[in-house]
Amino acid sequence: MTDNIFLKIINKEIPAEIIYEDDIAIAFNDISPEAPTHILVIPKKDIKKLSDTSEDDQDLLGHLLLVVKKITSKFEIKDFRVVINNGSEAGQTVFHLHLHILAGRNFGWPPG
Repeated sequence: MTDNIFLKIINKEIPAEIIYEDDIAIAFNDISPEAPTHILVIPKKDIKKLSDTSEDDQDLLGHLLLVVKKITSKFEIKDFRVVINNGSEAGQTVFHLHLHILAGRNFGWPPG
């Protein structure tokens, strides 16, 4: 495992405002939010980016989306965007797979 900020959060080496955690995933508020609600959902498994997953990760990937549903239901977030950046040219800055839950403002299309 390479050291990155998300692994340090998973290992409780640095603090985060954790709003969900189970054996597979953890979710916390982004420290540099791009919307009034900006939550990151990450797997505890060290996966650099979506394109590094395999068919063996099918259950994990489905679990991450169900975590999004649990969080948005718990906080009664009805309109939201889920984003996964894959690679630096797509805007990924931390190379550990993560899903952004963004809500609380209008979003344009196309997103970039």
